[in-house]
Amino acid sequence: MPAIHMRSGLLLSAALAILAATAAIAAEKKYDVGATDTEIKIGNIMPYSGPASAYGVIGKTEQAYFNKVNAEGGINGRKINFISYDDGYSPPKTVEQARRLVESDNVLLIFNSLGTPPNSAIQKYMNTNKVPQLFVATGATKWNDPKQFPWTMGWQPSYQSEAHIYAKYILKEKPDARIAVLYQDDDYGKDYLKGLKDGLGAKAASMIVAEESYETSEPSINDHIVKLKATGADVFFDVTTPKFAAQAIKEAAEIEWKPLHFLNNVSASIGSVIEPAGMEKAQGIISSAYLKDTSDPQWNNDPGMKAFDAFLLKYFPDGNRIDASVMYGYTVAQNLVYVLKNCGDDLTRENVMKQAANIHGLKLGGLLPGITVNTSATDFAPISQLQLMKFEGRRWDLFGDIISGDVSG
Repeated sequence: MPAIHMRSGLLLSAALAILAATAAIAAEKKYDVGATDTEIKIGNIMPYSGPASAYGVIGKTEQAYFNKVNAEGGINGRKINFISYDDGYSPPKTVEQARRLVESDNVLLIFNSLGTPPNSAIQKYMNTNKVPQLFVATGATKWNDPKQFPWTMGWQPSYQSEAHIYAKYILKEKPDARIAVLYQDDDYGKDYLKGLKDGLGAKAASMIVAEESYETSEPSINDHIVKLKATGADVFFDVTTPKFAAQAIKEAAEIEWKPLHFLNNVSASIGSVIEPAGMEKAQGIISSAYLKDTSDPQWNNDPGMKAFDAFLLKYFPDGNRIDASVMYGYTVAQNLVYVLKNCGDDLTRENVMKQAANIHGLKLGGLLPGITVNTSATDFAPISQLQLMKFEGRRWDLFGDIISGDVSG
C-alpha cells in the first residue's frame, strides 16, 4: 500500500476512534445517590397517624401506583423503591424522617411529603443539601420561590389563589356578607386567610367579622363553631384539615347555623369528610376542584376515570374510590413518573429539578378538562387553575368557568 494511503487509513481510524469515544461519553449514564441501572429510590413522609392521618391514604395510593409502574417494567428499565415514613404531622418528626431518608436510606429525592408546617421544617435542610423536595403535598404559596429555594417545588394550586377565587365570588354574589373565618393556627391556615383578605381588598376589614384559630392538638373544634355563630355571620370560610372539617360541618348543622359555607379544597373529600359528617349536613357547601370527582357520573365513560378504576381494581382494591385523596395520590404519582421518564439516563438531582421545571401543557387523566400542568425555571407552581363546585345531593356539582389563580411566590 502506498504510504499516502496508509497515512490516510491511520488518520481515518483515529478519527473513528475519537468519534466512538465521544459517543460513548455522550451516552454515559449519570447517577446521583439513590439511582442505579436497576433502581430509583424515592423518599416520602406522610401523616399515617396523628391529627391529619386521613391524608395517609395518599402515600398508600402512591405506593400502589409505583407497584403498577414496576409491574409494567419500571421507568426506563429501573424499578421504583418507594420509602415512606410516618411523621404524625409533627414538624420535629418530619425533620428526623427527612434526615433518615437522605442520610441513611440515600434516596434520590423526597416526593410529595405532606403538610405546610412539616415541609416548612425541612425546606432549608433540603435546599442546603441540594436534594429535590418535589411536588410537596401542600398549596402554600411559598413553594413557588425558585430563586430562594431552587430545590423545592409545589404541585397543587396555591391556597392564596384558591382563597382569591372565593373572595371574588363573595364580592359578586354576596357583597354585604358578614364573614366568619375558622383557620388552623399555622402557615397553612394563615396562607388561606391572607388570600381571602387580599381577594376582598379594601372591604376585608368590614366584611370579616370574626377570625377563630384552632390548634391541631385540640380534640374538637365545636366551641369555635359556637363562637362563630354568635357573631351573626352569614358566610363561613372553613380552613381545616379533614378531621376538623367533618366536625365543623356536623356542629354547624347541630346548632342550626346555616351560613354560606366555603370549604377549602384540601378537605373537600366526600369519603373522608362529607360522609363522616353526614351528606345531609353538607348541602350547599361551596369548594373548588382541579381533579375529577370520582363520585360524579359525568366521568363514567371518561378514559382517565376508566384507567383510574382499572388501577384501583388491580393494584389498590382497598382504596376508597370516593376519597379525593386517592385520586390526588394517583395523579401526582403520574406526574413524578413523567418527570423521571424525561430524565432518561441522567438521574442526577440537578436533572430531576431541571425536568420538573420544564413541563408544558401536560394532561393527566385525573385533572379536570382544561387544566394542565405547566412549569418553568421561574415558575414552580405546576397547577394554577380551579373550578368552583357546590355540594348537592350526594356529589359535588361543578359550576362556572375554569379560573386561573393570580398569586405568585
